[in-house]
Amino acid sequence: MRKDKKQVIGEEIGDEPIKLFLTVEPADDTPPSLHKLVKAYRGLRIDDFERFLGFFVEAGYDLNAKDAQGHDFVALIQDQRLAEPYIEAIKAARG
Repeated sequence: MRKDKKQVIGEEIGDEPIKLFLTVEPADDTPPSLHKLVKAYRGLRIDDFERFLGFFVEAGYDLNAKDAQGHDFVALIQDQRLAEPYIEAIKAARG
């Protein structure tokens, strides 16, 4: 690939498809905020996930939500190979 060409993997998505991750609801007792974060993590590239976090906070969801075992989003994904940029994004969004 030429140096002046940027590699593009997949197409950039708009705000509305990203906002759809705010509509997913858990089928179990997982807190809705935590469920939405995990679904977005699994379905969005990091750039889109960072945009999602803005919509997430704007909609009033909790970045610090924990499951019944006391695990937050970071605890649930920290052992995954590609999790670090997502963890950094959450930490930045928490302030």
